[in-house]
Amino acid sequence: MAEIGGYNMPDDLYYHPEHAWVKVLDDGTARVGMNDMFQSSSGDIVYVDLPFEGDTVSQGDVCGKIQSAKWIGKLVSPLSGEITDLNEELENDSTLINKDCYGDGWILIIKPTNLESELKSLMHGAALKTWLEAEIKKAEELKAKGSSG
Repeated sequence: MAEIGGYNMPDDLYYHPEHAWVKVLDDGTARVGMNDMFQSSSGDIVYVDLPFEGDTVSQGDVCGKIQSAKWIGKLVSPLSGEITDLNEELENDSTLINKDCYGDGWILIIKPTNLESELKSLMHGAALKTWLEAEIKKAEELKAKGSSG
C-alpha cells in the first residue's frame, strides 16, 4: 500500500479524479468505493444514496450521493457498465466507508462494458502520486481561504 501525503492509496487500485477507486476482480467485474482522502476529508458518512442493481452507468456520470455531517458529495462512476451488486451493509452503517474504505466500505460492483480502454483514463502508479499531491494542495488552499475569510 502506498502512502501519499498521509493517505493510504493501495497500489493495485485505479483511481478516478472524483475520488472513487476501482479494483478489478477475478470474474471481470469491478468493485468501486471512495478513497482514503475522500473519507478522511468528509468526516463521518451519515447517508449513502445508491443507484439500483441493474442500472447502467457511464464513466464519469453521477450515480449516487454520499452525505456526511459536513456536506453532500457525489458518487461518480469510474467505469461504464451495469451495476450488479450494492453494499447493502452501508444502509445499516454508512460509516463503514470511514472505517474501512478499501474493504468493508466498498460501495458497488460494476460489470464493465469497456474495461481496458476506461482503465487507461484512470490514475494508477506514478500518475496517482502527482494527482493526489495536487488534490492535497488544493484542499489546503481552500482551508486557508476559509479560515482567513
